[in-house]
Amino acid sequence: MSNRLNDILEEIKELEKAVETEMKRREEELKYQVRKRKVIFEKEIKALHKKMAGSLFSYVIKSSLLTVISAPIIYAMIIPALVLDICLWIYQAICLPIYGIPRVKRKDHIILDRHFLKYLNILERINCDYCSYFNGLASYATEIAARTEQYWCPIKHASGKTQRHSRYHLFFDYGDAQAYKAKLADLRNKYDDLERKPILSK
Repeated sequence: MSNRLNDILEEIKELEKAVETEMKRREEELKYQVRKRKVIFEKEIKALHKKMAGSLFSYVIKSSLLTVISAPIIYAMIIPALVLDICLWIYQAICLPIYGIPRVKRKDHIILDRHFLKYLNILERINCDYCSYFNGLASYATEIAARTEQYWCPIKHASGKTQRHSRYHLFFDYGDAQAYKAKLADLRNKYDDLERKPILSK
């Protein structure tokens, strides 16, 4: 990989750290804390949120007819999502340890915390957690696929337009046959930045 590309990727990491710092600052500003995956607001903020909550009846009445018609289709998607979730668990449990690939922590991707927001009515909270589950599941699946791809085919795409996952920066440049042949074995074990689990076999 070129030095310039490495520099850009380092800049991205620094920007991600800056985002985390800013989110921490906003956390203090909005007067809440996260403890053991539970969000705790200060008492006066909690009371203010309850006052701001709209009624469920009003929310449903104001919904368009198309929203009501599409809702069952949206919620039916939970079935393939749960099947995917179970399949990912089985895949991780069986396949990743065989190759010494660290498992992905589901809880780092599927985060359900919007139901703590009392300014949302009950249906809004359900909707928000539903979306969080789907997007978290997609992120979880992408990370599992990314670690698998690093082992089996760590080559960047020619166009450079692909959506980049967390392991993509390690991959060999498209067309760099020498690097691929010389360094593939090393890259297959390059998970030092991740928490390693004991390898069942290699």
